Formats: sequence, structure tokens, C-alpha cells
Amino acid sequence: MKVAVLGGGFTGLTAAFYLRKKGYEVTLYEKEKQLGGLASGFKGKNWDWPLERAYHHLFANDTDILSLAKEIGFDKINFFSPETASLYDVGVGSSDPKIKGAKTAPLQNYYRIFPVDTPQDFLRLPMLTLPEKLRSGLVLAFLKFSPFLSVYEKETAATLLKKTMGDKAWSILWEPLFRGKFGKYAENILASFIWARITKRTKKLGYPEGGFQTLVDCLATVNRDNGVTTKTNHQISGLEKLTKDFDVVISTLPTPVTIKLGQNIFPKDYLKKLASVKYLHAVNLVLETKKPILEKTYWLSNCVEKLPFMVLVQHTNFINKKHYNNHHLAYIANYVDNNDKLLKMSDKEILNHYLKNIKKISDFGFRISDFFVFKASWAQPIFDKGFVRNKPGFITPVKNFYIANLDMTYPYDRGTNYAVRLGKKAAELI
Repeated sequence: MKVAVLGGGFTGLTAAFYLRKKGYEVTLYEKEKQLGGLASGFKGKNWDWPLERAYHHLFANDTDILSLAKEIGFDKINFFSPETASLYDVGVGSSDPKIKGAKTAPLQNYYRIFPVDTPQDFLRLPMLTLPEKLRSGLVLAFLKFSPFLSVYEKETAATLLKKTMGDKAWSILWEPLFRGKFGKYAENILASFIWARITKRTKKLGYPEGGFQTLVDCLATVNRDNGVTTKTNHQISGLEKLTKDFDVVISTLPTPVTIKLGQNIFPKDYLKKLASVKYLHAVNLVLETKKPILEKTYWLSNCVEKLPFMVLVQHTNFINKKHYNNHHLAYIANYVDNNDKLLKMSDKEILNHYLKNIKKISDFGFRISDFFVFKASWAQPIFDKGFVRNKPGFITPVKNFYIANLDMTYPYDRGTNYAVRLGKKAAELI
């Protein structure tokens, strides 16, 4: 049986791996010169390791990708416990600018960084009363250990969290995070998303030696040695010929791309259904600096509305700077909708847009050695009620044409572990 796999990210590479193990003749197509998709890496000047274009890490319970790595002989994934935190504006005029619990010296505009790694950290947050913190903590514990419940798809996260934690906890702890990740759709996101987010999170985070590109290259090499034909830098213009030349086609491409390519093979009502899914796009600025922007924190969620970024990820507070010419690397990231000005800005304009605000949260006087800008379309689907009705599934109306893309990681956030799971599941269906 001849199988075509469209897309050379972790989903496509995994599907190709397991399909070839079943003895099928497999050809993988990737439009870029480099395999890896959203997990692909790039190198700055004098770096030993490549860095992902979008921030990546593994959780300790990411069993799918860890099992695959072991199966292909890649045993160099290390786990650490970096600090994660949230940034708040504690209010101009506070009688104590060094509010208890903040881990940094006083910053401009009374911005403070509060660690959120442990229950003790949570109890130190000064913005909520003790009863509010205890109530919120009990709800988080329930979500952490609860199985998936049907109610999570019947109401929004905003409704659930307001009802269980209270309006104040929602507005302080959660609304800024949902607003950063989903923009104007924040109040429409299903409770299933917050359940999955809380359930999945672990303190220990993993990273492959050499970066995720090294793991991608290892899997690609194993596929090649096992007989998978890989065609990179190959742009597909339509699906008609592929469906004739191959017995089975699996698309791991973004849903909007599959829609465009499949105009002549899919029924109109199916195309309309898939086209109703809404997305935001990713804009990532990577800063290379001689001093770090953040002293200890790896992951800083932004809860200050006036600062124009969702998250600041100080990669070299997670992975040793020695691999990057002893410089420090940080991501400043956003999800934006179609008409956002960031999508139209030049790289230099994006740098200037962020820089004046990033300096407000750093005491280190960092200097930029280099910077990189990456944009990714359709990076974040909107997990609302419409998404559940219209998201793609493995089976399509076209016989022997399957879809396995990152929209289907729902209710979990997109990531390499679920990309691997999707690829393996797709191969099992063939």
C-alpha cells in the first residue's frame, strides 16, 4: 500500500514512522527545506544548539513523545524545574512597593513578579484575601484530579471559574491569561480548556539535548533508514493527483491549508464546516542579549493589560546559556487576530514595539546582540462551542483521506506530545 503523508512536523514524521513499521510504502511531503514544523529550529551566530522558532518544552507526563524518543534510540531528554511566575501591576501609590511575595527589586510602574510554582506561592499572592485564595486553591485541586466531565463542554471557563472561585479571582488570576491567549474570545473559551491545562501541568519540564530540531533530525534519519521517502521543499498545489497516485493520504497540514488544497475533492458542506473554525496567529520575537531580561524566571505570564505581550519566556533560565554563545535568549510572544498591526509590521518595527515595554520589567540593563522575528498562521484555534462542533476528525468524507493536525489536540494545548499521539493514532487507522 502506498501512503502519502503531508507535512513534516512531529505528527507527519510520527505517522510515517509507524506506517513504515507496518510495511507500507510511505512518502512524506514538506513545503519547507527543513523538517520540524512549529518545532523546527534555527541557529544564531556561534550557537552550538539550534533554538525553536516558538518556545517549546515537555512535561514530565508527556508519555507519547518520551516513548517515541526511546523507541528511536534518542535518550537525551533532560528534566529541570525552572521558575514560572506571573507579572502584576500592584498599583501606583502602594504603601509598600516591595510587596511581600514579589521576587524582584521594585520595578517601574509598580510591576511585580510573583512565582506561581507551589501552593505556598499561591498563598503569598497579595491581590486576593486568604478566603479567596483557599477557595481558588480547592477548585484548582479539584480540576487537577478530576476526570473529564461533560459539564466542561457545556459552559465556558469564565462561567465555571467565576461560579467556583468568585468574580475577583477570575478578574485577577484568569481573565488576563485568557485575554492574552484568546484575545476578544476570552469569555467564549470552554471550561474543558482550563481543565486540560491544569490537569496537564507538571513542575518538571523537559528539553532534548541539542534542542527539538535534534530530536526531529533523529526521527527523520530513522525514517530514512527504514525506507521512508522524504521530499522537502515540495509545495503541493492540490490534492486530486495525490488521491489518484496513492492508496491513502494523511494530511497533517493546518485545517485552512487542507481546505484550500481540497476544494475539488471535499463536499462543500464539509469545507464550510471546517472553515467555521476560528484562529489566532502567533508573533514571536526572540531577543539575544548579553544580560538576562529576567533574573531567575523561565516563564513569565503577563497579567498587566497595558503591556503588549502575552508571555515572556527566558529560555536561558531553563537551558544553559553556554549552548548559545554564552548569551541569553528570551521569547516575547503574542497571539493576534487577522487585522492586528503586528502582522503588518517589519521585524524592526516589532522589535521597537516591544522593547520600550520590556525594559519596564527588567532591572538588568540588557543590551541586544541580535533579534529574530517569526510569525505563524493559524497557531491558536478558538476553543469555543463552535469549535467542538466543527473541528476536523481523522475520518473525512473522501475515502482513504485522513486528517491528523494540531486542531485535534483539543482539549489540550498544542504541543509536540500530542502531535506524536496524533501521528501514531493516524497510522493505527490505516
